Amino acid sequence: MTLPDFPAHLTPTLLQGRTALVSGGVSGIGLAIAQLFEASGAKVVVADISLLGGEAPQSCPVGSGWHCDVSDEASVADLAKSVAKTGNGLDILVNCAGVPQSSTAIETMTVEAWDRIMNVNVRSLFLMTKHFLAPLKASGNGAIINICSTVGVRPKAGLAAYSASKAAAIATTQALALELAKDRVRVNGINPGATETPMLSGFSHGREVQEVVGSFASQIPMGEIIRPSDVAGAALYLASDLARLVTGVTINVDGGRTV
Repeated sequence: MTLPDFPAHLTPTLLQGRTALVSGGVSGIGLAIAQLFEASGAKVVVADISLLGGEAPQSCPVGSGWHCDVSDEASVADLAKSVAKTGNGLDILVNCAGVPQSSTAIETMTVEAWDRIMNVNVRSLFLMTKHFLAPLKASGNGAIINICSTVGVRPKAGLAAYSASKAAAIATTQALALELAKDRVRVNGINPGATETPMLSGFSHGREVQEVVGSFASQIPMGEIIRPSDVAGAALYLASDLARLVTGVTINVDGGRTV
């Protein structure tokens, strides 16, 4: 497989023999992580709300794909049952599914919009961990990676719900790391900065995406916007035995933006 932005010598078989589940893995950061994990030897399962439901996995850009609404417990429970039937177990869980927020004054934000952001970005971490914890414990070498955001540590005006959801994701990551350490399940997070993905348009406030890319890049000390492959590289490290005693950390992949 040819991976965009990843030379072959940077994709060793670090995950050989392991099974990984990536939510939101059809596009953007999730897809880049799924591709890199597969190229590094893992069996990859992708869960995404855009995929069709059913008894069998669906066509997917990488690995086997299953429909799942990560904010809905019944949907997550069904996914867990489907994955269990494959008999491959689970070693790595990547919680990448998320929704953005266009800049919204707090007095005009609806309860429905607030709840959707919190449910997809935070409630999903609880549900996915709850329903996939048994196979992760059974692995003896389990890893959970939560895709958080730099706004979780550096909030922005107009993004109250999104900032709150990502701060909660970071705190959830830390609490679970402590809780699950005894079970040899490591829990870490990644804080991407502005990343060139389809979701970026959700922050664009009606501007053209390329204009937004240029605007964000000008604010990054290293001078360029984050690529999905940059985040995938951090995820590969956290999923692998290179990070065997790393738990409870959240890595900033932001070109120095939050320093």
